[in-house]
Amino acid sequence: MGKSRKPKANRPTHTPYNKPSKTQDHGVKIKSRAKTARSQQQQNQIPTLPFDTRHRILLVGEGDFSFTHSLYNSHHCHNLIATCFDNDTVLAEKYPQSTAYIQELEAAAREDETVHIKILYGVDATKLGKGGLGSGGKEIKKGGFDRVVFNFPHVGGLTKDVNRQVRHNQELLVNFFKAAAPLLAPEGSIIITIFEGEPYSLWNIRDLARHVDLKLGRSFKFQAEAYPGYKHARTLGNIQSGGGWKGEDREARTYIFERKDEDGKQGPPKPQKNNRDGSSDSDDD
Repeated sequence: MGKSRKPKANRPTHTPYNKPSKTQDHGVKIKSRAKTARSQQQQNQIPTLPFDTRHRILLVGEGDFSFTHSLYNSHHCHNLIATCFDNDTVLAEKYPQSTAYIQELEAAAREDETVHIKILYGVDATKLGKGGLGSGGKEIKKGGFDRVVFNFPHVGGLTKDVNRQVRHNQELLVNFFKAAAPLLAPEGSIIITIFEGEPYSLWNIRDLARHVDLKLGRSFKFQAEAYPGYKHARTLGNIQSGGGWKGEDREARTYIFERKDEDGKQGPPKPQKNNRDGSSDSDDD
């Protein structure tokens, strides 16, 4: 009889697992889990919409008018005055897509007597209602707005010096607050959305508002997906190459400011409301 052969050991069919060091893997896993948790939380969070179909709304500093279009088309806000700083020629050059939005909005106002939408060009956010060039004329001067909205205010690239750029944007906001406050209805509010993080956090927007007798009613994360069709428009215009940067994907925060009481003191905190336009004196996540 021949000698019996020992069976060969089964060779592994996969690459052996080598336990990674903590420095290689632990931090990556934690960051990945945290990012996933944040993403799921944002998806599950019900968007806060500070607008009502009954509101008379003034929009300042619109870019391509996709936000105005979404308010009308998706949220049925039919009493809108939407303005931009550029004249109509410059606007079409910077944001070619704006033409279609504006045409649809103006057509809706012509064809439906319940829709009151006006598009105004060459309006300076710091001169609202003051009369003269850039003030928006009598349509804005008469005031009575439930909401005055300025999304992503920015002076553009006036300088590469961060401190100077911060000061320029602070001046823009302060002068806007001063111009917008007299235009509010008795229960009206000013709504501003800016990006999170630096350099925007250096603007100290809450302090700027306090200096002009406004108080913060509430703030909350801005969710661009709550406004179907909306795309963030850069102050300088579209990126010519197309680019991959999308402002609507960047974390941003919305602040709702109200006028202080006539005696200059801030009133008691308002109770939270579970409706479309709830408000509180706290920051929402």
